[in-house]
Amino acid sequence: MHPTLPLLQQTNFPLIRRRRLETMQVNLGYKCNQSCLHCHVNAGPNRTEMMDAETVALVLDVLRERQLSTLDLTGGAPELSVHFRDLVRGARALGVRVIDRCNLTILSEPGHEDLAEFLAQQGVEVTASLPCYTPGNVDRQRGDGVFERSIAGLRQLNALGYGEEGSGLILNLVFNPQGASLPPPQGALEEDYKRELMQHFGIRFDHLFVVTNMPIQRFGSTLVSKGTFSSYMRLLRGAYRAENLDTVMCRSLVSVGWQGDLYDCDFNQMLELQARVGEVERPHLRDLLKHDIEGESIAIADHCYGCTAGQGSSCGGALEEPSAEAVIRWMPVPAAA
Repeated sequence: MHPTLPLLQQTNFPLIRRRRLETMQVNLGYKCNQSCLHCHVNAGPNRTEMMDAETVALVLDVLRERQLSTLDLTGGAPELSVHFRDLVRGARALGVRVIDRCNLTILSEPGHEDLAEFLAQQGVEVTASLPCYTPGNVDRQRGDGVFERSIAGLRQLNALGYGEEGSGLILNLVFNPQGASLPPPQGALEEDYKRELMQHFGIRFDHLFVVTNMPIQRFGSTLVSKGTFSSYMRLLRGAYRAENLDTVMCRSLVSVGWQGDLYDCDFNQMLELQARVGEVERPHLRDLLKHDIEGESIAIADHCYGCTAGQGSSCGGALEEPSAEAVIRWMPVPAAA
């Protein structure tokens, strides 16, 4: 796989600083039951890196001591961690909002048949990846049969009350572009998703988040192989909007790697660009028990333009709906001659 950090380190992206910490996003490991083309984590069935019990206990200590409001669980497939359910129970007992970044097919994996019911019982917010509402596009990006299993997973969640108004069980979907293009406006695409999924499959959900593909790991390496890395970066820089700097996720979120190391966001974690915590040389989760990171500078590189291009992009989807003038360059980047 082609390394992309050397292509991203030289940047003129503006310096930004942290605000009050509210969200801890924890990567429980890189093992996944899928291997998706756009995956910035390079997760898959053969990955073995997984968070241990000691580090999981430390996550709960930090949630308690720092009085954080949100625990955002990701992977890989976070549910494949043997500690997933204990961590969810512990966080919910503290009154913390828990988000599960679910790929939907995990709900039908052997040994996880009761997972959806567990999530509902604990009141976990499910944010599920579904890159399109048509079978061909999803299977092309995620593997044969993934769309059918994803629909089955959504129906299972709906049957438990997810996506139903007033149930308190939140179900959000995530859209990634098929290739080297910016995602279309979030509001309009959400309307399309809701109409098509209800009409053809009887599926309901709360919100659609559109997320820009980051030029790192598996997706970045593919861009390099196709000779489109530079053109994709020009697309991101050309669509930069300074107003998105105020609401980028890294201002109030810290990303925790499977070994407990700290990063400013999930993307920086994959590039091994660590967060700044005072003068600590290699910041770790345990350092959050001693240090307040509000006001610290955020590690930046050229991939940061991905979060500020067009309508903006974060783990919670678009930062804002783009103006008419900003709805530009949604077409894929042409291959290099």
